[in-house]
Amino acid sequence: MMTEVSALRIIEPNKPSDTDVQKSFDNSHFTNREISQLSFNARVLEQAVDVNHPLLERLKFLLIFSSNLDEYFEVRVAKLKLQILLGREHIGPDGLSPIALLKRISEQCHELIDKQYNLLNNELLPALEKENIFFVARENWNDDQKVWIKEYFKNEVAPIITPIALDPAHPFPKLVNKSLNFIVSLKGKDAFGRESRLAIVPAPRALPRLIKLPKFGEQEKDQFVFLSAIIHENVDSFFNGMKATGCYQFRVTRNSDLEVDDKKTDDIADEVKGKLFNRRFGDAVRLEVVENCPEDISDFLLNEYGLSKAELYPCNGPVNLMRLFAVLSEIDRPHLYYPEFSPEYPQGLTAKNNLFESIKNKDYLLLHPFSSFSPVLDLLRQAAADPQVISIKQTLYRVGLDSEIVSLLEEAARNGKEVMVVIELKARFDEKENLILASRMQEAGIVVCYGVVGYKTHAKMMVVLRKEKDKLCHYVHLGTGNYHVKNARIYTDYSLFTSNPEICEDVHHIFQQLTGMGKTLTMNHLVNAPFTLRKKISKLIDGEIDAAAQGKPARIIIKVNGLTDKQVIEKLYHASQAGVKIDLIVRSMCSLKPGLKGISENIRVKSIIGRFLEHNRVFYFENAEHPVYCGSADLMARNLTRRIEVCFPLLSPKLTARVKKDLERYIKDKGQSWILDSEGNYHREVSVGDIAAVQLTLLNQHCEVAIE
Repeated sequence: MMTEVSALRIIEPNKPSDTDVQKSFDNSHFTNREISQLSFNARVLEQAVDVNHPLLERLKFLLIFSSNLDEYFEVRVAKLKLQILLGREHIGPDGLSPIALLKRISEQCHELIDKQYNLLNNELLPALEKENIFFVARENWNDDQKVWIKEYFKNEVAPIITPIALDPAHPFPKLVNKSLNFIVSLKGKDAFGRESRLAIVPAPRALPRLIKLPKFGEQEKDQFVFLSAIIHENVDSFFNGMKATGCYQFRVTRNSDLEVDDKKTDDIADEVKGKLFNRRFGDAVRLEVVENCPEDISDFLLNEYGLSKAELYPCNGPVNLMRLFAVLSEIDRPHLYYPEFSPEYPQGLTAKNNLFESIKNKDYLLLHPFSSFSPVLDLLRQAAADPQVISIKQTLYRVGLDSEIVSLLEEAARNGKEVMVVIELKARFDEKENLILASRMQEAGIVVCYGVVGYKTHAKMMVVLRKEKDKLCHYVHLGTGNYHVKNARIYTDYSLFTSNPEICEDVHHIFQQLTGMGKTLTMNHLVNAPFTLRKKISKLIDGEIDAAAQGKPARIIIKVNGLTDKQVIEKLYHASQAGVKIDLIVRSMCSLKPGLKGISENIRVKSIIGRFLEHNRVFYFENAEHPVYCGSADLMARNLTRRIEVCFPLLSPKLTARVKKDLERYIKDKGQSWILDSEGNYHREVSVGDIAAVQLTLLNQHCEVAIE
């Protein structure tokens, strides 16, 4: 087992002289954000390697890697290609040009995809077969399966497939982003005497990509067949009298970033609707083909999409592994999944309590998923039914089409409450759902706003106004995560319930900014982007620098999803040079390099990846008046300058101590942690053999302290 690594670096308590402190930093002091994001995806893939995760959870990590990589190409790679196309190349603090960056991305992605398919074929599929779970290849179909598959093809598949021959009358079709297709090589002539060398067969989007086969006789196996295998087996039937000499799966990934010029439109909703269709047919950024596809055919496809050889990704297995997600809902084997656990309910916030009375008496801080998300729903449910409640205001970013939150808001509106919702229409890949929800809420009588032109509304907040004995009282919920019930079971996030008058006034003011117009309002406690958040973080770091200069203990702990903002990184470098102890828990992108001599020797960075998605954003500054802030913002330029974000201090010393204790647990964790070195590389902090026990211990520890 790897020897224990100290959670903090040993430092000199005195501030270095000005001659020892570097005031400016060059390219070598920063890691490229896109490369760092790719490194995060590689760490996700490593979870699929770890035999201490249950088998189907390992498969899930493999598929999450696929999903992450799809989005990476659709957004990050697409933006780099667009910069080059338009001649507007942006070079970040690391100094890498988009051309050089795309070359590195291609090299690393090819390695990762090869590793992914090797892991699937050589480890996961054989392990699944030992559990009597099979993905049956065409050559292994038995007679009963062949008969059933033939009928399935005849009744379900063939009627809705439209093959497209490629000839002067049938140019290469515009194929939807990430859709499954086949390119078929043909021999012979058709009824019109036409001779076509190639044809395209799009797989019907309406059909499941993975089909569970019936159990014949006494067999106990769970067996699945891919739709692609069924189409491949019967491809000749689409070209009567001709011979299909080859059939090859392929998939094109397109630019899917939704660029909405909301400053030049009268209606953001209409603008987003118009852009959604175009997303399906954006410029190509990646071509995936089955590994046995001949070079002349893959070259033909590359030419059609205007892609280079570096943008071709051969797949040693099914193209688009996301199809395998379907198996997770078909297999009922508890031992192949993580053990179930029941989230805790805090005393005073159960459905039987009057939540308004409970919150009036004290603040509550919940850590999901260890503590239940139900109190958020229950507060809305009680507000919707309470005759004393006058109004409800809430921000929504990602909630899901079947959102119970939205249903409760609609119920409140039907019950005569004044309900106002700020919904973000440009929440990436949730735009369509949010448009549907916005329309639905408007029909229920809810006032729907889309925030501020030019800024995404990313803050997570809700305020309920209640009349009590001729006095108006506010009750507020603030969170670090989205109001998404399902995500609350798999994302770690904090929820604060408070009736503190000053915080409630701040939330009221932020809603005024979102729905009305006027100058920036002064806040009592909350800090918000794009106005005060960057300045506040800088001031809090300065406070630790000053404390270190006076010989006091000085410490910063930050837990975020991403750290890429150059100004914040440079400020942290200065704090390190001043002798401040700094622990950064950054799940994904991190452009800061720890351990650089004379620059960041007092900074330690780790990434935690495990059963739950580490999503809560927490900031601890030892010498601040209020040492702990939680919020919706990561330390990235977009969050600090182009989004509406809210961070809130914990005013209760008890809650502050609780969160500090949580952060120390993350720092000490060695079962799920990766340590970042000064070269920008990550290293597993502990041997993988210990991860299962550590995860269970951490889960139990979190549940013990999840509620206050």
